[in-house]
Amino acid sequence: MYDPTRLAALVAVAEAGSITRAAARLGYTAPALSQQLAKLEREAGAALLVRHHRGARLTAAGELLLVRARRVLDELDQARHELSRLAGLSGGRLRVGTFMTAGTHLLPPALSAFRRAHPDVELSVTEYVPPQASAAVARGEVDLALTHEYVPGEAMPAPEGVRLEPLLTEELVLVTAPGHALSAGSGRLPLAELAGQPLVSMAPANPNRRAVEAALAAAGASVAVRCESPSYAVVCALVTAGLGVAVVPEMVAEGSMTPLGVRRLDPPELHRRISVAYRPGGTPAADTLRALLRGAFLRHSPGTPDTRLPRSG
Repeated sequence: MYDPTRLAALVAVAEAGSITRAAARLGYTAPALSQQLAKLEREAGAALLVRHHRGARLTAAGELLLVRARRVLDELDQARHELSRLAGLSGGRLRVGTFMTAGTHLLPPALSAFRRAHPDVELSVTEYVPPQASAAVARGEVDLALTHEYVPGEAMPAPEGVRLEPLLTEELVLVTAPGHALSAGSGRLPLAELAGQPLVSMAPANPNRRAVEAALAAAGASVAVRCESPSYAVVCALVTAGLGVAVVPEMVAEGSMTPLGVRRLDPPELHRRISVAYRPGGTPAADTLRALLRGAFLRHSPGTPDTRLPRSG
């Protein structure tokens, strides 16, 4: 059985024309490469090289073995390539689901890092409204997906065969039109002070909306929903237009395209938990992106009130 490392040494000498130049190409010292070639000659049972003052040339036995060596090395390279493709990191595809906020602020850096490390993997991204993303993973439409839920609130268990890995938890905050009376002051605003306020919120069937309304009701703040939209961007725009106030995740408030007044709430119980939904035993590509997402979300973890949210009033 011929050692592939020694076969590569023979090919290198044939191409370079000398042991010294071949050693430099392979990262060996000349004596170390000579030892490898001597072992190969013992394996072959014949002299493979003739050394001369200008370098080295192959004998007839060396030329014969060179043809086979190149074929063997080519086959090994092809095997390594095919195994990498099978592992999902040199070819194949990775399908990712996301929701708007994560797709705008958190997912792109992780996908960019993944693309740099594994440019041969085909990436695709699909937007879902939670909890549809977890269901998409269960159906096999995507390999993993970012999703979120409000806590405390209605538990939204993952579908069978899908796991949820929490990545980030952020507070929910009140957003108002600039100059609104409730945006004045820098301290936390008691939930009870939202009583009677017109609320801009999500669709009635959305579990996150029900979580907010339950928290307000528990604080004695019954509110009337005047405007409904599944889009955080639309919710913030309607608030800016003075059509009501809204309770949204901190990241949504910070990334709003329209000006808002922002207040933290008391008690600070309401949060949004962002998770990645995945199937255990997935591909290495999916596992790699999950690791990158952990790093991306750690860099975007909510900070303190003094460093994150704008002051109003």
